[in-house]
Amino acid sequence: MGNDSASRIVEAVRAWLASAPPGAQLPPTRALGLAHGAGPVTVQKAIRQLEALGLVETRPGIGTFARTARQPRPADYGWQAAALGAPKARLSALSSTQRAPQPDAIALHSGYPGRDLLPERLVRAALTRASRTGDALTRAPVAGLPELRAWFASRIAAGAPAGATPPSAHDVLVIAGSQSGLSSIFRAVVGPGRPLLIESPTYWGAVQAADQAGVTLVPVPSGAHGPDPHDVERAFAATGARAFYAQPTFANPTGAQWPAVTGRAVLDVVRAHGAFLVEDDWAHDLAIDADPRPLAAQDDDGHVIYLRSLTKSVSPALRVAAVIARGPARERILADRAAESMYVSGVLQAAALDVVTQPGWATHLRGLRHQLRLRRDLLLGSVREHAPDVHVAHVPAGGLNLWARLPDGTDVDRLVRACESRHLLVAPGAEWFPAEPSGPYLRLNFAAEDPARFAEAGELLGDALRTM
Repeated sequence: MGNDSASRIVEAVRAWLASAPPGAQLPPTRALGLAHGAGPVTVQKAIRQLEALGLVETRPGIGTFARTARQPRPADYGWQAAALGAPKARLSALSSTQRAPQPDAIALHSGYPGRDLLPERLVRAALTRASRTGDALTRAPVAGLPELRAWFASRIAAGAPAGATPPSAHDVLVIAGSQSGLSSIFRAVVGPGRPLLIESPTYWGAVQAADQAGVTLVPVPSGAHGPDPHDVERAFAATGARAFYAQPTFANPTGAQWPAVTGRAVLDVVRAHGAFLVEDDWAHDLAIDADPRPLAAQDDDGHVIYLRSLTKSVSPALRVAAVIARGPARERILADRAAESMYVSGVLQAAALDVVTQPGWATHLRGLRHQLRLRRDLLLGSVREHAPDVHVAHVPAGGLNLWARLPDGTDVDRLVRACESRHLLVAPGAEWFPAEPSGPYLRLNFAAEDPARFAEAGELLGDALRTM
């Protein structure tokens, strides 16, 4: 009864405060009690609740008053400029792919597959089982759970040619998403102020990670069939770089897959210069018309540092990935990861391992391949029909995206805004270039949105382009 009375008093006083001037005095406790049929203890409880809400203030011996609204004082953070100094790297804003879409917008800007393309049943069951194990209560090993490390190593070993020594579980480091792995590799293997060869265009997150690590980027042109090995050779010779970051399999954003001859030639160049190839195999599980062929399987002397993530194929909520590196490079990367994050949640590792070792995982990947092909072709057909001036030169054999060239002279930022005003979100291509863009591009994700809306998306894109 007292609780009900206190609530009634709180609501009545709030209604009175809505029209009372700031600083107005509330009726005395006795008057409030009589008006609401409540005793002094109940009235005091109501007053305390109003104080907690910041609506009233009590002045001992005087009474209770409506809290006076205070004009907030503008904060002055100018002192931080001197304390922090100039940044060592450019401070990048959030990528366009990280924008939250408006309600009912058609989202072709995302970097992830839609929820309906994920193995939801497997993930939920795996998380439930993992929560019941000791991994839910203990610290995981710094390098990762041994069983998960062995699984990652076995995937590379399965593609190793005869005579090659595949990586072992010891060579695998489990990390919280490939983005953190890129940061550690660039810090530990390249180092601030040192050159890093990088494909152009390439993954914007790699550019950002290199930027934050203070690495000097050296762009190498890369097209539908990867980079020209002669360009890679010239870049190594001219800069003295000791690493080349690349995505040989279903590159983001272009979807390109290197021919086998290109991969062998680039590996030969890397070996000749005593350098590393940082192979980002982000789309290993996102094949459509071709199978992945990791170059790491052809390397047994530690020239390839390999990254593979499960984030996009298992679940964005399971930020589990792996770095495979050999020799001193592995030890340096491990030391960097241990200093930054110590270890990856054992529950997440156990759940990820559970998913990829279930019989249903292979079934899921077969269904995913079919769905990605369907969605890719639907979006490609819509763009070609409704926005014929948008040119997709290369149909990706895997991945999540179409890389679309716009007519020369197109103001891409203006087009993106025009699309957004029509509730269509697209990603401007400039952020996928480590230097100036080679032309006007858009990246269009075909995996995150309902394919039933692709026809409308093509119409909106074509209309926005025509108005410009």
